[in-house]
Amino acid sequence: MKSHNTLILSTLLLFALPAAAQESTSANLFGIGATSILDTYISQEKFSGTGLTYLYIREREKPEKQWGNIIEHEINLSATEDRSEKTSELEGGYNLYWGRYRQWRLFDDRLKLQAGGLVNGTIGFIYHTSTSNNPAQARLALNLMPSGVATYHFPLWKQHFSLRYELNLPLVGVMFSPNYGQSYYEIFSLGNYDHNVVPTTFISTPTFRQLLTLEWRTGKKWNIRIGYLGNYQQAAVNNLKQHVYTHRLLLGIARSL
Repeated sequence: MKSHNTLILSTLLLFALPAAAQESTSANLFGIGATSILDTYISQEKFSGTGLTYLYIREREKPEKQWGNIIEHEINLSATEDRSEKTSELEGGYNLYWGRYRQWRLFDDRLKLQAGGLVNGTIGFIYHTSTSNNPAQARLALNLMPSGVATYHFPLWKQHFSLRYELNLPLVGVMFSPNYGQSYYEIFSLGNYDHNVVPTTFISTPTFRQLLTLEWRTGKKWNIRIGYLGNYQQAAVNNLKQHVYTHRLLLGIARSL
């Protein structure tokens, strides 16, 4: 019986020790702001309007280690109109970001710098509500992006705050795109492949993303976080141009786990 209890206690400690040694934070943020769309496969016009965003961030690190992970889920939905306000486009998209970072702690842990890279997967659509000729465009892409994060902790009015800035830059990737004048019927029904899976670089897809947040530590676990998210996705492949620019003001809560 004693050996059985010892085995149970050892098993619990085996799982508890890694959990205790790992720091983890998560944040749920909701945003609203402007969206600008151009997709020459559907229309030569630029569309602008308002969009909503849900952003989830999870950061894991071990204090004794120099490396940590960040995962982010970003969901966007926008309704836009052209300059005449007579035609409209709907845009929706999901972006997954998974990053690995080397970290440095400076000034008695008040400043944390992180540098590394992340993998970005994008899936979405653009839908033109006023035409039956090529009314929609699928958005599929996979990118490798250099990334950097700076977080500064400071006191103000006897309260504790954290200012965080994240920047993701383009490097290389691959994306799906019809060719100029090619219909989706030709691609998927007739099987006529025409350079529809396109290797990309920072020249053909100069996409970048920045996130600035301010966190107010209101308690031991739950904090209030506000910020700005700018995601600038653009591409020029297969004689077609596309961009989806989103600007969001964010508000949400963060939690230390």
